[in-house]
Amino acid sequence: MKKAGMKKGKNKEFSTPYTVTNAVAKGNIITKLSLLIMGLGNIAHKQIGKGIMFLAVEAAYIWYMIQSGIYNLSMLPSLGWREQEKVWNEKKSIYEYTAGDQSALILLYGVATVYITAMFIIVWRESVKSSYKSEVLAKSGKHLNNFKEDCKSLLDQNLYKLLLAAPVMGILIFTILPLIYNITMAFTNYSKVNDHLVLFDWVGLANFKKILNFGDSIGKQFYSVLGWTLIWAIVATALNYILGMILAIIINRKETKGKAFWRFCFVLSIAVPQFVSLLIMRTMLQPTGIVNTLLLKYGLIDTALPFFSNATWARVTVIVINLWVGIPYTLLQVTGILQNIPGELYEAAKIDGANAVQTFFKITLPYMLFVMTPYLITQFTGNINNFNVIFLLSGGNPTPVDATAGKTDLLVTWLYKLTVDKNYYNLGAVIGIMTFIVLAIVALVTYRNTASYKDEEGFM
Repeated sequence: MKKAGMKKGKNKEFSTPYTVTNAVAKGNIITKLSLLIMGLGNIAHKQIGKGIMFLAVEAAYIWYMIQSGIYNLSMLPSLGWREQEKVWNEKKSIYEYTAGDQSALILLYGVATVYITAMFIIVWRESVKSSYKSEVLAKSGKHLNNFKEDCKSLLDQNLYKLLLAAPVMGILIFTILPLIYNITMAFTNYSKVNDHLVLFDWVGLANFKKILNFGDSIGKQFYSVLGWTLIWAIVATALNYILGMILAIIINRKETKGKAFWRFCFVLSIAVPQFVSLLIMRTMLQPTGIVNTLLLKYGLIDTALPFFSNATWARVTVIVINLWVGIPYTLLQVTGILQNIPGELYEAAKIDGANAVQTFFKITLPYMLFVMTPYLITQFTGNINNFNVIFLLSGGNPTPVDATAGKTDLLVTWLYKLTVDKNYYNLGAVIGIMTFIVLAIVALVTYRNTASYKDEEGFM
């Protein structure tokens, strides 16, 4: 009984999770030294290749921190203070300029150093866990993979690690890091105001207060653009879905002849690049465009219609043209769903005496909404960020005097104008953060309250 108890305790000991905490509390001296010298535990247990890789990562990080990392972190709190100076060179009899600090680069390098440090901590944790795991396996007499076996496992049970390594690294470097840099910029006064384009400082939440202050001109524009953005996204999404669904149902009816032809006609608009269609329509709707020219020629109007010069006309115009761009996609989505609704449901409803309206609201619509809710959320998100339609059609116009945002500007097009045209990089960063917050709240709350989430197997 005693031996059995000892054996049970021993198994319990070696089933301990491989964590940094357990490595510190239960590891031997080699494992604990791995906290300082990465890969030492692996090297001690003859996992030479893995140990050298961990050690190389640590050496590279230390070298980087000595070369520039420590300096980057030390400059991050101040973002620089040395201005460019003009100094007279007696020997050359000319003025020379001394290089001053560039806050944008200091911020970028500082954020990158913090990011690299965070990545190093993750690798360090894996190193300590690996050292502890090799110790536990060695004590229990189990096999420890050598470097060749570890590489071979990447083509077998660990194939997912090999295939996902490059995409994950791409996301970390080209998506996450720029996002963090953009977020930090929102807490600075990086703008052309008072020439804060070379040297700028941290200002805390001042930019957020400016954006959210209804008494400020920028704040008024923000609430106006936010309201129109939400109206645009809701109306554009709803109309695209409703009209696309009606069109798909009409074409999918048994009585409709030439279904393939009708679908081809509408899908053909997708084949034309979107920016080409939008620019052509923009040209056609100008005051001297073909639409106004023909209407004036035949006496149907007295003056050119203000498609993009009047706020109401411009908003209606971009919504209507967006239907031409978006309905074909909805048509394809709904057609696929309609063709997969079990025919037995319609036969049972017909036997029960249900008419076409009842069948639609009790079978067709619930089925489509269940399947298409994630797509609708995606489409809603895409409409909030629909830069192409607004920028290529109306350019955000009409724009009031002394305003940075036009009456048809969305948050995303306003962000573009603030950064590219006006050089208000700090406010642009705030707008980007606010856009993300709006999208995240709407998407998460909407999706979690839909049948697609609550009853995932409802239509299985």
